[in-house]
Amino acid sequence: MFGWEFPPHISGGLKTACFGLTKGLASFDDIDLTFVIPKVHGNEDKVDMKLIGASDIELPEKILLSYKELELEKLNEFNQQISAYETPFQFNKRLKEKQINDAKTNNTSSSKLTFTGEYGTDLFKEISRYAVVASEIARVEDHEIIHAHDWLTYPAGIEAKKMSGKPLIIHVHATEYDRSGENHNKQVYEIERQGMEFADKVITVSDFTRNIVIEKYHISPSKVVTVHNAVEPSHNYFYNTEDKSGSKDKVVTFLGRITWQKGPKYFI
Repeated sequence: MFGWEFPPHISGGLKTACFGLTKGLASFDDIDLTFVIPKVHGNEDKVDMKLIGASDIELPEKILLSYKELELEKLNEFNQQISAYETPFQFNKRLKEKQINDAKTNNTSSSKLTFTGEYGTDLFKEISRYAVVASEIARVEDHEIIHAHDWLTYPAGIEAKKMSGKPLIIHVHATEYDRSGENHNKQVYEIERQGMEFADKVITVSDFTRNIVIEKYHISPSKVVTVHNAVEPSHNYFYNTEDKSGSKDKVVTFLGRITWQKGPKYFI
């Protein structure tokens, strides 16, 4: 399984979904699970599985040199700015406020590629590097099924399938249309489309997203299935519904990012 997040690192729904899915799969006695993320921090939530960081994988010298040459050729392409959780305006504003130190990704060791595992200015570069490492992992790790989460890991899933020939499942938690509407990023869309076409099975988290995959990405309905996200109930939270404002008006709250994907338009 290829993911980009695992709790407690990075705030977002994807890490929570991956945690729940891995915990559920690991509970089956006949399933051995290996979960790959760009970088392991060491304090990830505990699940009975094998957790691998792409930054810890040693690559054959020939593959490493070939990739470095390719990276130089595509330098301009990698310099495009993209973030999974922000609009281009928000991302560029944050970029001006805080310049990322490129030394983290430039100082590669003799046999490994480095990753921040974040949604930074080098995201496309890290996605490409992740795919290179995924191919090597697929070569050395015994496996029967490849499972990739969201567009950041689709190239990794594709390369892993090319290497091992094993079935590829891609898990669509959201599409570029969900995040941006018709003003979508064409490069992200193309990565998503390629992943969906290459996959043997496509899992979507809702019928709404399934319809987008079929209609906007032109994927055969026969290989797209909906598996809704589950909810793990907790009894540790107590809510005080008493209105202390003194107002007799009814109060309605929207909790979520103000983005197209979260539906504030429909809420209002």
